[in-house]
Amino acid sequence: MATPLAPRGLVILDRDGVINRDSDAFVKSADEWLPLPGSIEAIAALSAAGFTVTVATNQSGLARGLFDRSALRNMHRKLRRLVGAAGGRIDRIVVCPHGPDDGCFCRKPRPGLLLRLARRYDTSLDGVPAIGDSLRDLEAARAAGARPILVRTGNGARTESSLPGEFAGIPVYDDLAAAAVALVKQ
Repeated sequence: MATPLAPRGLVILDRDGVINRDSDAFVKSADEWLPLPGSIEAIAALSAAGFTVTVATNQSGLARGLFDRSALRNMHRKLRRLVGAAGGRIDRIVVCPHGPDDGCFCRKPRPGLLLRLARRYDTSLDGVPAIGDSLRDLEAARAAGARPILVRTGNGARTESSLPGEFAGIPVYDDLAAAAVALVKQ
């Protein structure tokens, strides 16, 4: 049975570099999981505006043995607790646990994670905002039929500087807070 959507519909967020600080050494524990300034409040604002907020995240650290599912659950509990304390809600978090060479369908830039959310909510992703900081986030959004949005946090500034022509004209914001303000105004 499909989960009902909030009145404004779905919004899909990448995690590392969009919601929390990213690390070349991987974020491996709840203690290392640190929200970016304004990101928690941005999620709360999206929730309050009537969006169903979801997260789609590659977590190859699982496949690499850098952390286990328990550590990942603790990171996501922390995220949900902080968002809840700010008055918001994350409805669903979907994770690709595979490594870059595993050939799975769920690892972004492939659309599997986003399509899983579409099935969960029994909805088309046409026009659904999908906010990320890397080219693979944008490619997954486009492949799933969603609307790619880039933020400059995390890898976003570097991504913006080498954005392929097919993504010319997509919305680009300084951070999740600025993207949320724009979405709430629509």
